[in-house]
Amino acid sequence: MACVCILFTLKSFSEQCEVVGPAEPVFAVAGEDAILPCSVKPSISVVDMRVEWFRLDLKDSQPVHLYEDHDDRNTDQIQSYRGRTKLIHQELQRGDASLKLSSVRVSDEGLYKCFIQSRSWHDDATVNVRNVLLMGLIFQGWYPEPDLEWLDGDGVSLIPETRETQKHGQIQCETQHHCTSQRQPDSLQSQSETSHAGACFSIFPTVNVILDGDTAHPRLIVSDDGKQVREGRTRREAVDGKTDRFNEYRGVLGKDGFSSGCFYFEVQVRGETKWYLGVARESVIRKGWIRLSSVNGCWTVSLYNGKYRARESSYVLLSLSVDPQRVGVFVDYNEGLVSFYDVESMSHIYSFTNQSFNEKLYPFVCLGYYWNKNSTPLIICDDYK
Repeated sequence: MACVCILFTLKSFSEQCEVVGPAEPVFAVAGEDAILPCSVKPSISVVDMRVEWFRLDLKDSQPVHLYEDHDDRNTDQIQSYRGRTKLIHQELQRGDASLKLSSVRVSDEGLYKCFIQSRSWHDDATVNVRNVLLMGLIFQGWYPEPDLEWLDGDGVSLIPETRETQKHGQIQCETQHHCTSQRQPDSLQSQSETSHAGACFSIFPTVNVILDGDTAHPRLIVSDDGKQVREGRTRREAVDGKTDRFNEYRGVLGKDGFSSGCFYFEVQVRGETKWYLGVARESVIRKGWIRLSSVNGCWTVSLYNGKYRARESSYVLLSLSVDPQRVGVFVDYNEGLVSFYDVESMSHIYSFTNQSFNEKLYPFVCLGYYWNKNSTPLIICDDYK
């Protein structure tokens, strides 16, 4: 009879307890600290339990943070999180297993799982870290430094104290004056711009991208100002004798390369049914058929046969809630990062992280392979609204 009572007690415990995370995404700021909430309800001590944080959206099976046998055990922790994660041990007694993530990076954006396990029970919760604003990266080299006003989802101004208590709500920012970057690596001319409310991408360190018609596939038509490219019907290779053109992929590079720091540009893809865009290294193969992958020096996202994809060593299918009309490309050369954003929905599309760059990177756009029946141009944007 005693055994029956014990089993009944354990069953009741497992049915009543649950691991709870935030209902809304956690919005973080690069360079600052963030709290990823996770707790047990009702509040019971998890000091004697196993608490593991890991990334759902990474292939890496290593933990982000592991607590077990009353201690943090991070010898197998993902390298990029070393020294940046912490559980508040005194809070574990109250069932709070929230993770403090220090010095947030753009690559920290993604889906996290908080897994808690005892000898008789386990449960988990998912935490979505989104919209990692590049404040820490952007303001190095900007003069004058822009004043920012933080707004909630209704456009109401938030004072700092209010902002701290609304970590899980929709938070936006608005620049108060023009931001001008003094950093102009490899002759890339930075632009000034004024943002609209909530258009946080406008404070990225933008560059004036001009497409290099001399690298364009012979059937592509690049506008005189180098801001648009579309499919044409005539080949120009025999006329101008250029040898550096792409001859299979409908690709074209930007005129200026980038070999340090970070930069950002936007491309309008509205109406085009086949496209690739991102950056390519200077020595990228331009002749014949190649895989437009990071392995071959092309860091791109694409729309092909109605599917959105990225290409590392293999294809990564992207599940997007809306079709991007305007795509932002952010590159941090020193950090080995290439990130893509849907500008209009202000959402993250994909990031290549921990890349190794050893030569110049050039903006790259492409209208597919062999043939594109759609004459809608890809447009390099200048307004950044």
